[in-house]
Amino acid sequence: MAWPYFDPEYENLSVKINPPRVSVDNFSCSDSTLVKVDSMNKPGILLEVVQILTDFDLIITKAYISSDGGWFMDVFHVTDQYGKKITDPETINCIEKALGPKGQAADWIKSCPGKRVGLHSVGDHTAVELIGRDRPGLLSEIFAVLADLHFNITAAEVWTHNRRIACVLYVNDDTTYRAVDDPSRLSFMEEQLNNILGGTEDDENVARTSFSVGVTHMDRRLHQMLFADKDYEEAGGRNDKEYPTISKPMIFVDRCEEKGYSIVTVKCKDRPKLMFDIVCTLTDMQYVVFHATISSDGPNASQEYFIRHIDGCTVGMEDEKDRVIKCLEAAVHRRVSDGLSLELCAKDRVGLLSEVTRILRENGLSVIRAGVSTVGEKARNVFYITDAAGNPVDVETIEALRKEIGRTMMLNVKKAPLSKKASQESSGWAKTSFFFGSLLEKFLP
Repeated sequence: MAWPYFDPEYENLSVKINPPRVSVDNFSCSDSTLVKVDSMNKPGILLEVVQILTDFDLIITKAYISSDGGWFMDVFHVTDQYGKKITDPETINCIEKALGPKGQAADWIKSCPGKRVGLHSVGDHTAVELIGRDRPGLLSEIFAVLADLHFNITAAEVWTHNRRIACVLYVNDDTTYRAVDDPSRLSFMEEQLNNILGGTEDDENVARTSFSVGVTHMDRRLHQMLFADKDYEEAGGRNDKEYPTISKPMIFVDRCEEKGYSIVTVKCKDRPKLMFDIVCTLTDMQYVVFHATISSDGPNASQEYFIRHIDGCTVGMEDEKDRVIKCLEAAVHRRVSDGLSLELCAKDRVGLLSEVTRILRENGLSVIRAGVSTVGEKARNVFYITDAAGNPVDVETIEALRKEIGRTMMLNVKKAPLSKKASQESSGWAKTSFFFGSLLEKFLP
């Protein structure tokens, strides 16, 4: 039987007829830049746009979303990391190109280095995904095994939540610096990592090591992994007594009878990438956002979403409402790090991460979140740490870390507890908060 011919370009025809219109406006608002996006509506477009703005390290202070019907119309109020307008012509041009008809969000995501989990091997890197039960010293053991197996880690993102750990790692051979395609070598790596994670063939939900398939965004992938792992379940998770300084978000699910929407309201402490994390989770739960209003009032954020399930239904039974609330609470907390932040910059070398995490483990510290990147020969790493019981790190331990780690790399400590005046003076430039750019400038010749 002959099937009728289908032109693969037909799906993009509407976009070609009505291409996206993007404008960056620095005149309408006194304290932020307005990014306006008008385009044909399509599944997942809101997440794509928010993802791109987030990848430019923009802070979304307000947003107005409307995509009911065939058209998508959004206005985002954004600033840079310092709360300033976006005035750099090159950055503005990149935003317009990424969101506009020639860039297309999905195409830009694929070309954005370090922001995706690629095919089995991506260029000169192999992407590895790990998920399992978290415990003190686990990350140190993972990095040590990879170093022993002669894998070099060029980039990594690590999240922990509700005593689960999810990692996305980019690795290559430590001699050739090329992606590793040898099936036997990858299989042995998988076996060794599963042994550390505690996974068994009888219980695949305990731990898994896998090589990514498809192309997606690194943070996006971590949300998907933890959501599939049901990290939002309360059993064995963190509670208010264990983490008293983490404010619990206020989340409500109501029904708009007149328009046939469910209204999801999230009120919590504001932070970068909050909107991205919430939209990710709603998308993973197969809900479509038709309208939304996002605003920040000082340290607090208020976000309201008008949603329906992908099948057109609203949020129905109480069990479904409870699940939405739990999943959004998890989305808010996954990226929250209430512990101490260590920012390190050093010349990249094989075993660097293994050495640093070993020192943290030997000082009785646990890594609750981490970000690893390599730019040329320079490694830039951020570790969010607590003690083994989840409590803040004391001053004496901080000073010991400065003395031991500071001999071989630049170290900055953020969120450090108050110490004696002498201790503060001895910390030097490392006692202040700053962004990686300034650290790298100090380190580079």
